[in-house]
Amino acid sequence: MTTPESSVSHSAEATSGAARWPQYIVGLGVLLTGAALAFGAIGISSEAGYGGVGPNFLPWMVSIVLMICGAWITWEAFSGGFRELDAPSGADAAYWPGFIWVAAGLLLNAALITSIGFILSCALCYLLAVQGLRRAAGQAKVNAPATWVTDLVTGLAISAPVFWMFTKFLAISLPGLTSTGWI
Repeated sequence: MTTPESSVSHSAEATSGAARWPQYIVGLGVLLTGAALAFGAIGISSEAGYGGVGPNFLPWMVSIVLMICGAWITWEAFSGGFRELDAPSGADAAYWPGFIWVAAGLLLNAALITSIGFILSCALCYLLAVQGLRRAAGQAKVNAPATWVTDLVTGLAISAPVFWMFTKFLAISLPGLTSTGWI
């Protein structure tokens, strides 16, 4: 719960011109993304399909909603900034070692997915990303073998059902470790 003094200083900070520039940029970015999607939706056929809507219905809806949200965010920034904005949380500076752990997980996933399969590469990605997040949060026992095993098993428990759902139920081909389609 905030005191009236802290909320007053906070709203004064939110209304300063320097504090509003990131808000302008976010609003204009969302607005331009919606406009770009609308431009792309122009080229999609509008022929009605199943249920009476064509394949361009969803892209148009997403682009319209994005443009409305972008206009609203921009209006909020121009009319005094975001109201009742909470104070930023977290560290004062970025924790670069955690970023490196997460980036290594993503890059190794992309590099190894065709050689060790979807399940193992995604589990490795999860393991490395969680290690980076644990280190950024300053969790104790981050180097304990039990923590590594727990993270690996959790990554396997998440990636295996996703793999099976895509390959067995949706018939979408993902790289596997064996030719059986189960690993």
